[in-house]
Amino acid sequence: MSSLNVERCPSFISSQFAPGGERTASAGVRRAVTISRQAGCGALAVAEKLAAYLQARTPRDSQPWTIFDRNLMDRILEEHGLPAYLARFLPEDRVSEIEDLVAELLGAHPPQSEVVQHSVETILRLAAMGNVILIGRGSNFITARLPRVFHVRLVAPFERRVAHCCEAYGMTEAEARAFCRREDAGRERYVRKYFNADIADPLNYHMIINTGQISYDDAAQIIGDTVLKMN
Repeated sequence: MSSLNVERCPSFISSQFAPGGERTASAGVRRAVTISRQAGCGALAVAEKLAAYLQARTPRDSQPWTIFDRNLMDRILEEHGLPAYLARFLPEDRVSEIEDLVAELLGAHPPQSEVVQHSVETILRLAAMGNVILIGRGSNFITARLPRVFHVRLVAPFERRVAHCCEAYGMTEAEARAFCRREDAGRERYVRKYFNADIADPLNYHMIINTGQISYDDAAQIIGDTVLKMN
């Protein structure tokens, strides 16, 4: 099965979280990558190419490189024994403070801060285990103190991002423009609220790549070559 297959992720987490599931010495150096991104700049495409690039240069007895993004959080919740419905509260900045407070008072769901805490714990553990690519959710801030975690931010001109959304997601131009603006604003608020940081500050990353100027393949190779040099 491909190392990029979504179905691999539950087994990856199970093998790592289960008793005795710690990595063996033969697995080598434990590396991880976090990807922060502007909406529509091809983060998942770059991550898939990066995982394939790293996997081709990783010892066979190592845990396969695996991507974790927003579509996999419900599987992480499942592996942690948490209610599946919480998955809809995990995407960055999807619940307003008023909605959050009302729902908490009515017992509809835990406060978003609690859900974020679950996400933080999972991200820290996955990064520490290595051979993972973590997309979004402030992963770079969460793992900032861990060794051998490489932090990347992907950006691109707005028009280029709109075009990518139209092509990749089948959106109309108007939908793509609204999507990019909404996602960017939400991620900025999420990082500011929970990490008291500016998502666009270049000092929060090891590398910033403009995918409007650099192809996804080249971006993956640039990141991959740097990650493989981390000891």
